[in-house]
Amino acid sequence: MDERPATARRPVPGVFMKNGHPPSVFGSLFAIKNRVAAQMSRQRVLGQTGRWAALTRVACAAIALGVALPALAVQVTDDRGVTVTLAAPPQRIVSLLPSLTETVCELGQCPRLVGVDRYSNWPASMASLPRVGGGLDPSIEAVVALKPDLVLLATSTRAAARLEALGIKVVALEPRNMADVRRVLAQVGRALGLPDADAQRVWFRIETALGTIAQSIPPRSRGARVYFEVGSGPYAASEASFIGEMLARLDARSIVPGNLGPFPKLNPEFVVKADPDVILIGDEHFTGLAGRPGWAALRAVREQRVCVFPPAQADILVRAGPRLVEAARLMAACLASRAPTLPTVAPSGRP
Repeated sequence: MDERPATARRPVPGVFMKNGHPPSVFGSLFAIKNRVAAQMSRQRVLGQTGRWAALTRVACAAIALGVALPALAVQVTDDRGVTVTLAAPPQRIVSLLPSLTETVCELGQCPRLVGVDRYSNWPASMASLPRVGGGLDPSIEAVVALKPDLVLLATSTRAAARLEALGIKVVALEPRNMADVRRVLAQVGRALGLPDADAQRVWFRIETALGTIAQSIPPRSRGARVYFEVGSGPYAASEASFIGEMLARLDARSIVPGNLGPFPKLNPEFVVKADPDVILIGDEHFTGLAGRPGWAALRAVREQRVCVFPPAQADILVRAGPRLVEAARLMAACLASRAPTLPTVAPSGRP
């Protein structure tokens, strides 16, 4: 997977814009042409082939002449179980969750974003967009002022009902494990009116890269027991979270069992009893780690087997989005440099 920040796909002067149509129109036209072609390939029977061929020629001609055809309706069922229907692919999107912001951009649709939450900071182009507050408690007035035709947000936010009461379309998605990341990638693609193949290509790149990284872990670093702190509290990543699942792909294991939930709040004494081999933590939570009751005696603290990540890297690690490959590389580098020498474990590439 290419880890460089996704670049916005802007109209090329003198090409798509010369007839006065924005790129979204051409996206709809290509989608219509492709859908018609797919129908034609499925219905090659006498009397139907000619009709579908004619429709395909009409769509192709429309593309060549820059004539706008009716946009395709969009329908997606979100994580609340609510089916959201849009008359056409949304062109003004507000995202209130960083992982969803990054997913929109990874799918090549950054230009459709007109506003984001205060924590959406990747790619760098997000810095120029209006901020509408936090994801859990955004300014409803600020969101409405941007006139979005779709708002992407987490299921845990309190804003969904208020925005829907004002007639604004809302899709609530909140990935917590690897299967969720894949599913949400596909759902965002559908909400944007993109072909399913776009999301599938992104996921294939992620899966392929994760397998390669897993094979790169040195034998001496395999099998480490890991404590991954995601927030003060402390909140930790369990085996059931996307972080725990990625650690398993790297032949490591979270000390927090999955039956506690993906990101449970722990009693600090739990970590003392578990005595992990390696600790991963963001630098904003690192201060005073040895001062926590009993933590100075932890093997990982005594032997300095602690990986402390600056804010930019911590963001990558805790967001269940398309930068999973970068997150896996950070974890792999930590395990290779900090994990104690353990009995050799054969590489698996999968949990």
